[in-house]
Amino acid sequence: MKKLSLIAVAVLLTACQHPPAPKATLNGEVFYLQRIALPPTAVLSVSLQDISLADAPAKVIDEQRGPVKGQVPLPFHLSYDPLQIEPNHRYSVSARIEVDGKLLFITTENHAVRLDGTDPQPLKVRVDAAR
Repeated sequence: MKKLSLIAVAVLLTACQHPPAPKATLNGEVFYLQRIALPPTAVLSVSLQDISLADAPAKVIDEQRGPVKGQVPLPFHLSYDPLQIEPNHRYSVSARIEVDGKLLFITTENHAVRLDGTDPQPLKVRVDAAR
């Protein structure tokens, strides 16, 4: 009887679990206009952020960070849960390229995204030389 109860509880717990929500993706390319090659130690960081609150830091939804492979354009791939996206919030993608911890390039313009399936892909994100 005890074994039957345990099996019944296990079946009920399994039935109550919801499958994870499918992730949506945002693919793009980071580029710059200067005609210079990146050194092999360059690191690219791209983040998807909720920038709705003007008086608070942006909330990072997803971030890709890693060594640069090749030269521009540099591809990126971000994912997010569409069920967590608020229709009245503002979202943006930002990028930066660092070399040995020193900022080399950064986004200087707002790269707004809607996250409703209408964003162009690949998304083109320009970075400018840091000053």
